[in-house]
Amino acid sequence: MLISVPKVLNAEQLAVLVQQLEHAGDAWVDGRITAGYSGAPVKFNQQIDERAEVAAQCQHLILSALERNPLFISAALPNIVYPPMFNRYSEGMTFGAHVDGSVRIHPHTGRKLRTDISATLFLSDPASYDGGELQVEDTYGLHSVKLAAGDMVVYPATSLHQVAPITRGTRLASFFWVQSLIRDDTQRALLFDMDNAIQTLNQTNADERARRSLVGCYHNLLRQWSET
Repeated sequence: MLISVPKVLNAEQLAVLVQQLEHAGDAWVDGRITAGYSGAPVKFNQQIDERAEVAAQCQHLILSALERNPLFISAALPNIVYPPMFNRYSEGMTFGAHVDGSVRIHPHTGRKLRTDISATLFLSDPASYDGGELQVEDTYGLHSVKLAAGDMVVYPATSLHQVAPITRGTRLASFFWVQSLIRDDTQRALLFDMDNAIQTLNQTNADERARRSLVGCYHNLLRQWSET
């Protein structure tokens, strides 16, 4: 399930975040320092050192926005969100085809986190750079994603994906992972569709008894499938 989440950040939040990243100086390091065995040979970008103060400031801004975003919550059903990281691709940089690691260590708690969902939050105006599309493969083929600044895409972390080479300009983005309450993508998709149907029925004042029944089915499925 690949879902676009528009306007995660508003214009003011985006401006603050981009300004902090553009003036981060030595906090920008070689992106390969956090790449796994399979990712390191194909990863050519820069990212913010997770230990840097600017990382903590930017993480807080994004996490606060995610907590108030109903579409993200409905799609991801988050249990644990890995603190957002930040990368930069300049001309000639790319990240070849790879699958994200299955387990990460939360840098603040030391707990292991299962990566069910990958997320990319675009921070640069797409007109300011060429290339840099996030390309995600699933059973329906290759999907090329290049969203407006402030928009985000979420997709199964099991997906083979890559970032196309930058041929002009600079691409800034945030990326992170989610351990969902629902491990299985098919089950998450079913609950997402059901939640959307409930919201539509609420907006159209459909039969109240039928709505209550559907809400009950949603929560009973969530109760049966969830892992906490």
